[in-house]
Formats: sequence, C-alpha cells, structure tokens
Amino acid sequence: MSSQVADVGAIPRKLWRSTGAVFAGILTVVVLSLVTDEVLHITHVYPPWEQGMREPSLNLLALSYRCVFNVIGGYVTAWLAPRNAVRHLWVFAWIGFGLGVLGAVATIPMNLGPAWYPILLALSAFPCTWLSWKLYRART
Repeated sequence: MSSQVADVGAIPRKLWRSTGAVFAGILTVVVLSLVTDEVLHITHVYPPWEQGMREPSLNLLALSYRCVFNVIGGYVTAWLAPRNAVRHLWVFAWIGFGLGVLGAVATIPMNLGPAWYPILLALSAFPCTWLSWKLYRART
C-alpha cells in the first residue's frame, strides 16, 4: 500500500517536471528572440519598434534566427524532459504552432509587414521541432 502512495506522489512531480521542460524550451525561444530583436533595433539593422518592418530581407533574417532559436528551444525541452522526450517535443511544437497562428491572426490585419512572415513562423514549428529531435538523438 505504501508503494501506491509513493506512486501517486510521483505523478505530480513528474507532471511539474514535464511542464517545466516544455516551459523552459518556450522561454528559451522567447528570450533569445527578444534579445536578438532588441540588439538589431539598437544597432539600426531593424527600424524602430513602433514602425512596421516591411522589408522582405529583414523578415527573412528574423525568420531565420527564430527557426534556429526554435531548434534550440526544442533541444532544451527534450534535454529536460523527465522521460519520453518525443511526447514533450510534440507538446512544444503544438504550443509553438498555436502561438504562431494566434500571432498571425493578430498581426496580419495590422499590416506591420508581409503576411508570409507570421504564416511561415507558425508553420516552422513542426520542422524546427523535428530538427531539435534529430539533434537531441544525435547527441544522446
């Protein structure tokens, strides 16, 4: 009977560790993206925050480093996952996709830049997460 109590107590701890792994991956992507954005705004590579970014090459640059950061975030998620890294990466990918879709729905009508950028950002969640998995598997 005491083993059942121990098992029941382990479920919330594993749930918190799983949630923490996915959250850490997402936080990694957000922090790296915002810091890079800020550096590019300060160095005048990007226009000021209050202006839209309509130059396709700048949007391609942003998409490129965000894809790299998504791969890093997925790797962090897999690395921190208490078990079954693939399941954690699926959750990470679906959350990234969902946030990307919400971002696209919110920003496309605002005409801040080309509509393809937020759409591709949302769609990149799955291939970037797949690359995270490949990198994780190669290194473990």
